Amino acid sequence: MAKYRIAWLPGDGVGNDVMAVARRVLDALQLDAEYVPGDIGWEFWCSEGDALPQRTVDMLKTTDCALFGAITSKPKEEADAELSPGLRDQGCVYRSPIVRLRQQFDLATNLRPCKAYAGNPLNYRDDIDLVVFRENTEGLYSGVEFHPVPDEVRAALKAHSKNMGKFDSVAAEDLALSCRIFSRQACRNIATAAFEYAKQHGYKSVTVVEKPNVIRETSGLMVRTAREVAKSYPAIELWETNIDAMCMWLVKNPQDYGVLVSTNMFGDIVSDLCAQLVGGLGFACSGNIGKEYAVFEPTHGSAPKYSGQDKVNPTAMLLSAKLMLDWLGETGPAQRLEDAIASVIAKGEARTYDMGGTTKCSEMADAVIKEL
Repeated sequence: MAKYRIAWLPGDGVGNDVMAVARRVLDALQLDAEYVPGDIGWEFWCSEGDALPQRTVDMLKTTDCALFGAITSKPKEEADAELSPGLRDQGCVYRSPIVRLRQQFDLATNLRPCKAYAGNPLNYRDDIDLVVFRENTEGLYSGVEFHPVPDEVRAALKAHSKNMGKFDSVAAEDLALSCRIFSRQACRNIATAAFEYAKQHGYKSVTVVEKPNVIRETSGLMVRTAREVAKSYPAIELWETNIDAMCMWLVKNPQDYGVLVSTNMFGDIVSDLCAQLVGGLGFACSGNIGKEYAVFEPTHGSAPKYSGQDKVNPTAMLLSAKLMLDWLGETGPAQRLEDAIASVIAKGEARTYDMGGTTKCSEMADAVIKEL
């Protein structure tokens, strides 16, 4: 029996391409694992009305963690139009399967390291080492949304906030509402995760990125909670920055920052900016981490126009595998993998199209395996 059972979720588009090369690299590392394939993605939405079938959820519960490729998500009208005819008007509602995984398995911490590797021609600067902690299960991604807005919801909101009165003349079908919901516990958990990481890895500051001067209640709760958590880590400074200013400062002085922490939507936004500073989404790995389970994935999309062309940069996928190895406690193989990736980038002999080269996805994996 293998030491680990790892759910294998290629998903859509180039997720299949990058997962194929990840398997070769993990095999080269001789990881003692059984890889269990799972159904997830657009194909299953179209044919079954569910992009994350229950059989996949059940399978995940029998594994130690999951490695995930990429997902296709489309707006409501497009998603409905692509359903099989027999499923239309049957009450099927599309929700991103990765968002559902985060919520169903309580994968509250989204970890996104963004590191500039020496020799990468796409680096904004060569001294960038950012790590974003994003709360993964609440906020605007909670899924509490209305369109049209029911009369009883409007009445309740107006009873508690006079600001709702400005929408009295707007018809229900012309009004949409998405709720930004934070709990103090979730704010505390993500702030604590960020400070613990900073402590363990020698970062001198944690920057909380929010907008409490305008979004007073939700962002305010996050900032106040981060201040409380910071009291337990006197050796690490807490910096507070508004999301809009943070985007400016990251472009101006990214080298000044280390660990960033934010809530779901702002964390999503700022982590993509950080990714671009170190080469783009082809280098952006992530871990969705809970107390007992974790799902690791590159943060890029499914890029259907490149699917099956053996073209895209697999580095983000390989770095996600590295995060998985760390989480499993396989720190030696994890370090070997990162060192091999760094060596390939530094030598500059293998560069995918986004780096200005012609190296194929599979050939990039060949180069990493050679360095191993």
